[in-house]
Formats: sequence, structure tokens, C-alpha cells
Amino acid sequence: MKIAIFGLGYVGFTAACCLTGQGHTVVGVDVNADKVSEINAGQPPIKEPKVAELLTEALGRNLIRATVEIPNLSDVDLAIVCVGTPSSTDGSHNMNFVAEVTRQIAKAVSPDRARPLTVAYRSTFRPGTVRQLIEPIFQSYLGDQTAQAVEIVYNPEFLREASAVDDFFNPPKIVVGTADGNRSAVMDEMHEGLDAPVFYTAFEEAEITKFVDNTWHATKVAFANEIGRICHSMGVSAKTMHEIFVSDTKLNISAYYTRPGGAFGGSCLPKDVRALQHIAGEVGAHTHLIDSLLQTNQAHKTYQAQDIMARLPEGGRVLMAGLAFKAGTDDLRESPNVDIARRLLQAGYQLSVYDPAIKPADLRGQNLGYAFTHLPNVGSLLVDHTTAEAGPWDLVVGSNRIINELNLGDTEVVRTYEYD
Repeated sequence: MKIAIFGLGYVGFTAACCLTGQGHTVVGVDVNADKVSEINAGQPPIKEPKVAELLTEALGRNLIRATVEIPNLSDVDLAIVCVGTPSSTDGSHNMNFVAEVTRQIAKAVSPDRARPLTVAYRSTFRPGTVRQLIEPIFQSYLGDQTAQAVEIVYNPEFLREASAVDDFFNPPKIVVGTADGNRSAVMDEMHEGLDAPVFYTAFEEAEITKFVDNTWHATKVAFANEIGRICHSMGVSAKTMHEIFVSDTKLNISAYYTRPGGAFGGSCLPKDVRALQHIAGEVGAHTHLIDSLLQTNQAHKTYQAQDIMARLPEGGRVLMAGLAFKAGTDDLRESPNVDIARRLLQAGYQLSVYDPAIKPADLRGQNLGYAFTHLPNVGSLLVDHTTAEAGPWDLVVGSNRIINELNLGDTEVVRTYEYD
């Protein structure tokens, strides 16, 4: 393919070199004339392993050139936008460079093409940017001919500095956002030969990917360093701790606990987080991330309760399917479902609970104390399977997988233990 890359910074230049390594012809566009001259002279503008060799080979095969001018796009198959999105004063991304490049492409592209020019954006975008900024710019120049002229794609990159070339050829995943979530033949050709899971989505799911990934990486680093400070302050080997921690790929380093859904609770997590907060305070480790965990967990319970109430009429009838922390148990200790149930009752809703594992007479010790402290009338809330299915209910709250036992017809169900 013939590919034009707009923006020859870290991402754009690395992509340009790697794409020539796959045999594509690349023209790189950048406003910095010195950078353009360096590239054409075989001098990489960045320090990154393997890019110099790729650039030298590409120049020798006439597969790459750089320019400050917008190239003729008539025979270009794919335009990749990699310009920067620097932080604004309020922390949001400054989209001026993206908007300007989009305008330049829109002015340069012709609708009289055998197939639309695929324009793939790799800059980090806030969800909604393609539909609210990119598409309107193209439509303002091309009008009804937009679909004939361009195929808009959002294709985030996952390159790490110092291993960017290896990451390009061995990506952890490939994410392609399109208007309807369907495949793009041009993007399939670009990614041909790469061994990675491929996800075609709507624009918005693709756009949020980089935010989630990078924030998760930042969270892991911050968490690791907070634990490291605690270990160091207490004379504990952080290296040994880490070796033990990462050996657990069933729970610790895995997909478990990362699916958006209900708040955490139960007999272990809240108690142990509080205890670690206390330890960190005693040794002066200043663990701000760990200190925020219970607060953000409480905020999530509030959010879910408010979301439920917003769906209900005043004084509405609610069935909660699952009161215990986990289905099939009667452990109510710090169950987020108990907290949501309490809030619904306090707000004046008519609440019933289906949870066959819970029998008030069988509750013991701290479990008994927690249940009757937060829901003194828990026994009167419980209903059997027949009653749960009979209703009628204004809303059913699926708090855990017990909801799957019920046939509720067309009654509205909101599942708090997972988000679609």
C-alpha cells in the first residue's frame, strides 16, 4: 500500500519505519523542516532501538520520504494521523493539531476515487471525538460525498518506548474503531501478518482504550511503589514480596477483579485494606492510592444506588436478587448489596429480597451483627422463588448471579454486578 503519515513524532516516525519494513511505501508529513531533512538524510529524529536500521533500509529501497507539504492523496491508500494531543491548562487534550490536519486532508482528498481514502487516527482521543469533531470537519468540506471520499478509522497504538519496534510487530492487541464496528479491508491489510487478538468496535470503545490502558499502567506503578515504601520502611524484602505476588496468575496477574461491576466487600478486602492503611500510616509510607480505595468503593455504591433510584417511580416496588456478597453464600459482612438495600429503604422504596441462601436464624457472629445493624428487618424483606417470579416489580436489581435462577418475563432488570 501507499501510506501517508501525518506527524513524525515518536509514534508516527516509528510506525513509518515499521510499515516500510512490511513493504509498504510511506510518505511522512511534518511541519518541522529540520526533522524532515534529517529523516531524508537517514538520521532518525528519535532515539529508539532498531529504527535507524529500518530507516536506512527503507531509504535504500525508496520506500520512505518525508515532506512538509501535503502530498497528492489521489493514489494514497491509507492516511495515518499521529499528531500530538498535548494537555490543555484544564488537563483535557488540546485537539487543535488533530483538527488542523483533518482539515488539510479533507481539502486535499477527492471523492472521485476508486475507493475511499482510509484515514486512521492514532492520536489519543476522548470518546466521542471522531463523531463530534472529525466527522463534522470532513462533512463541512465534502458534504454528501464524505462517504465516497473517506473511510474514518480510529486505531490506537500500544508502543512502549525502548521496545516500540518490537511492540509494533508483536502488539498485545489490535483495536480498530469504525462507524458501524465492521471490518476495514485497508486496516486488515495493514495488520496482515501480525499475531495478536483483533477487536473491531464502534469508535467510542476504541477511543477509550488508551485511557484505560495507560491509567491502569499508572495505577500498577503507583500501587507497586506504595507497597515498596511499606516494605522498605518495615525491613521487608520488596523483591521477595513481588516474586510471590506475580507468581499468582490465577488471581493477582489475571483478568479477575478487572471487570467493571459491583463494589468490593465481604469479610477480607475492606478489613485488610483498612489494616494496611493503618500500617502505612504508622511507618510514614504516605500511600495515597491505597488510602483512596475505600473512598472510591463507597462512591461506587452511591453511584449504583442513585442509578437504581433514577429508574424507579416514587415509592416503587423493587426486587433485589442477591443480598449476600457472593451468590450461594450467606455472608453479608460489608456486602455492597446490603448498603444499596439500606439506601433504597431509606429513600422510601418497597424492597423485597430473593436470596435463598440467607436464613436469618442461621446467621452467626459478626455476620449476624452486621446484618441486623444495617438491615434490622432483613427477615421481613426475604421472599421465596415463587413470589420473586410473580411480582409485579417496577424494577429488579440483579446484585449477583442468583438473578439467573429467575424467570422475570419482560420486567426491567439492572445488573449491578456487571456492566454490559
